[in-house]
Amino acid sequence: MSTAPRVAVLGPLPHLADAVAAGGGEVVDAADAEALMWGDPADVDSLVAVLRDAPGIRWVQLPWAGVERQAAAGLFGDGRTWTCAKGVYGEQVAEMALVLGAGGLRGVPDYTRANSWIAHRGRSLYDGHVTIVGGGGITRNLIELLAPLRVDVTVVRRDPQPVPGAARTVASDGLLDAVAGADLVVLALALTPETTGIIGAKELAAMEPHAWLVNVARGPHVVTDDLVDALRAGTIGGAALDVTDPEPLPDGHPLWDLPNCVITPHSANTPELSQRPLAERVTENVRRFAAGEPLLGLVDPAAGY
Repeated sequence: MSTAPRVAVLGPLPHLADAVAAGGGEVVDAADAEALMWGDPADVDSLVAVLRDAPGIRWVQLPWAGVERQAAAGLFGDGRTWTCAKGVYGEQVAEMALVLGAGGLRGVPDYTRANSWIAHRGRSLYDGHVTIVGGGGITRNLIELLAPLRVDVTVVRRDPQPVPGAARTVASDGLLDAVAGADLVVLALALTPETTGIIGAKELAAMEPHAWLVNVARGPHVVTDDLVDALRAGTIGGAALDVTDPEPLPDGHPLWDLPNCVITPHSANTPELSQRPLAERVTENVRRFAAGEPLLGLVDPAAGY
């Protein structure tokens, strides 16, 4: 008979204790734990301290898909198994990407800002072209949402293995060609040194004049000053940003005043929306850990996500 995994739950997500129990785990103090559910992705220093004082921890589960802070701190080379929440929030974030992109193309930002009856504008996504940068769970869910619209989808990813539902998948060095001709360009990729600033003046100039850029990934993927210039010049139709660089976007920043820019406060996945799917992931991974099965959401130390 196997013993229950000893799991510590630390950080501002106490509901994960119930998720651990549901997976057959026993919640214990960090000093006695063999696994850790870490609830604060921003507090890297405290995580480092916990792991330093708890050498028995062999597996760490992080609560979000983005793990660039932990990667930058060099934590993934410590010999432990690391998992994150990649794939957990794909549905919610894909939904937000579609809302933002379709709304931008159909002229919703102009309509909501108007204080009098204005002329019709906008274009439909039906039979349109969408380029998605990134090949993970958000991309797969977004492709499913786009399928009824008969959209031609191009996926740009580090590994150009075909993505189900996409008309084509190309490697990262094909980005410039991939954004040309797209009605929407959606960013749904991990932030790494290689993907920082992946959308700058050159990429924006390659986009169609009516196209909208949608960023539901990380703000530093986009060179903000270049985006401001492109929006002011009408180089692209607009931008819908759930994430920004800097973030939070400070009061008075030029992006706030641009009529062809929509900004939402990193709300594609909120704590309220994430509570259930994260708990389900934790429960399943604790069960797998106890059974010696492969864990979900494994972090690739070499890739940094």
